[in-house]
Amino acid sequence: MADLLKDLDFFNLDEMLGHEERMVRDTVRQFVQREVLPTIERHFADETFPKELVPQMAELGFFGANLKGYGCAGMNNIAYGLIMQELEAGDSGLRSFASVQSALAMYSIYAWGSEEQKRRYLPEMAKGKLIGCFGLTEPDHGSDPGGMETRARRDGDGWVLNGTKRWITNGSIADLAVVYAKVPEGITGFLVERGTPGFTTRDIHGKFSMRASITSELIFEDVRLDDNARLPEARGLRAPLSCLTQARYGISWGVIGAARSCYHCALDYTKERKQFARPLAGYQLVQNKLVTMLTEITKAQLVCLRLGQLKDANKMRPEQVSFAKRNNVGMALEIARLARDMLGANGIVNEYPVIRHMLNLETVNTYEGAFDVQTLVLGRDITGLSAFE
Repeated sequence: MADLLKDLDFFNLDEMLGHEERMVRDTVRQFVQREVLPTIERHFADETFPKELVPQMAELGFFGANLKGYGCAGMNNIAYGLIMQELEAGDSGLRSFASVQSALAMYSIYAWGSEEQKRRYLPEMAKGKLIGCFGLTEPDHGSDPGGMETRARRDGDGWVLNGTKRWITNGSIADLAVVYAKVPEGITGFLVERGTPGFTTRDIHGKFSMRASITSELIFEDVRLDDNARLPEARGLRAPLSCLTQARYGISWGVIGAARSCYHCALDYTKERKQFARPLAGYQLVQNKLVTMLTEITKAQLVCLRLGQLKDANKMRPEQVSFAKRNNVGMALEIARLARDMLGANGIVNEYPVIRHMLNLETVNTYEGAFDVQTLVLGRDITGLSAFE
């Protein structure tokens, strides 16, 4: 099989990376080669997540990598993006685990929590000893989180939480759920630990995508929480949406890894596979597809590199992240589909990773802000007119 993790750098972008960024990228790539690729097809087939990899990922500093203090690695945002890229070259489910742990659960506490909450939870989450999940999406409310039906009401000095969250990555293995709910004053966040009476989870089975990722429902039935379980600075939708911006940033990098793996698989396959007396790669139609793949991956790399520079300079706008997420995921999904076509019948078997990446990317195209929603975000930004309502 092709070396699916080898680099693709048509514009010599490696020269623009610092020593630490290249070292981080190469470390993650070696981890994926050694620990992920040998078992990921089995986990995908069995609908299981390789939880045994979590301690190693923590040891390498993957969780909360771009957060500062509290035991986090404090890397810059380009290094963080490269982590996501290399993890998703292995599997979207693995990147999704790290994304939720870092950009959604940890960032919620980092940005909106009290100092006490940060000190209590973030170091353990960075070590991988405490797994988090992010409860925003509901059975009837995905793209419109403001319509959520989960409610928290005051009860003496505390709160009583009721509602259901759905499509929650890491849900049933999480030790801590960050849950957003409506309160009389608007929307706020709560930290709900596993084992709290009234809090249960139920996994969603039968997925044809993200099978190496745990996806769950979170169910809250008269869950009583102390006031110190509330994220004190989380007021309104701005809090969860800021976390989604962090997640979209990582996704924009991550899908480059999946697209790159599909490209290398298709390139090597068509160079070796002969039809009508010569390699498939010698035909015009095949070369056109390969050039399209190379072009789109290179453009996505340029977008992410510039986006990371803006993020590190505190100049990044959420709309720019929407641009990157929309473009890069759409690109990766199209490349996976092209690669599947180029492999013919072999494109649907797990001897090659293409069908797995293709199926996973169907989900990545939807979650953390669907393609069409990102289109409307950009449309509003350039026209000043909202098409959401």
